[in-house]
Amino acid sequence: MLHLCLGRDFPPRAGRELSWDCSHPALAGPYSLFIQYVCAKGETRTLMGLLPHDFESCASTSSATSAYIRYLELSKNCSIIHLLIMAKIISLVNQKGGVGKTTSAINLATYLASAGKFVLLVDLDPQGNASSGLGFDIRTIEKSLYHSMILGEHPSKIIMRTETLGHDLIPSSQDLAGAGIELVHMDNREFRLYNVLREIRTNYDYIIIDSPPSLGLLTINGLVASDEIIIPVQTEYFALEGLSQLLNTITLVRENLQPNLKIMGALLTMYDKRNRLARQVVKEVQDHFPGHVFDSVIPRSVRLAEAPGFGKSSLGFDSFSRGARSYKNFAKEVIGLEKKEVKKFSV
Repeated sequence: MLHLCLGRDFPPRAGRELSWDCSHPALAGPYSLFIQYVCAKGETRTLMGLLPHDFESCASTSSATSAYIRYLELSKNCSIIHLLIMAKIISLVNQKGGVGKTTSAINLATYLASAGKFVLLVDLDPQGNASSGLGFDIRTIEKSLYHSMILGEHPSKIIMRTETLGHDLIPSSQDLAGAGIELVHMDNREFRLYNVLREIRTNYDYIIIDSPPSLGLLTINGLVASDEIIIPVQTEYFALEGLSQLLNTITLVRENLQPNLKIMGALLTMYDKRNRLARQVVKEVQDHFPGHVFDSVIPRSVRLAEAPGFGKSSLGFDSFSRGARSYKNFAKEVIGLEKKEVKKFSV
């Protein structure tokens, strides 16, 4: 929540415009905005709600542009308004397979939900490991992400509930494997997932996307739909192999499709402190991404590897294991980064 501190001339006349700078870090990205005000009696009333595209049409033009909200009618007793920003969309991306990307997506979503957040996990990988890792059989799922991205089904009809309160899932299926080919001839093919998520993102605090281990059209859809990216990096010999290609792809997406896309940070996974090579890789990643490496390091853990076989996250399988504690701290870091964006500034 952003508190807009108002001057002595507030409230303005009905029809006056209120502006803020879209280059402010907390306003970067396409969010849904709701304006509320507190009247003299202490009652909080909704003044105006904006659909995502209403704000994006202003915010996406330029980082230095000011977006405007036109007041409908204001009481003279108004004292403060609140700007509510919802649904940060985060993609976990690495075209190298076997780096703990799906495990990280499952556990990040689960621990965010256990912290009281409303979270949607989107399984964008045709292999469907995020779905099966939460106990869903993708062979028997009637409707999946494919039906929304390709066939235009409303996403609310395909959302599934997980065992964690506040944690929902849009599952993958085998049909999604052919979506990359079908997307080639579609209009706005890079924005298909973006259009799906804009229908429902006001219902959540976080939307986590588990991207496939490739740089194809499905991954591009995930990047375009996202506000920020987390890059899981395995602490082994080939950890940095291919990262330059991924960073080049992210740069191209920024320049041509999603100018507000940011890298939240690199997450070190499968770490074995007994291994000298693992310690060297940690140092290399920290040198390559100064200030953008999460403090939480995910250890190599048998319990983390066993959990998906039981259709559970580490929280539901063994919440006291080293891996579970690491993912809990990682989720706290993500929430902490969000809190740092909450600023006070004058209108």
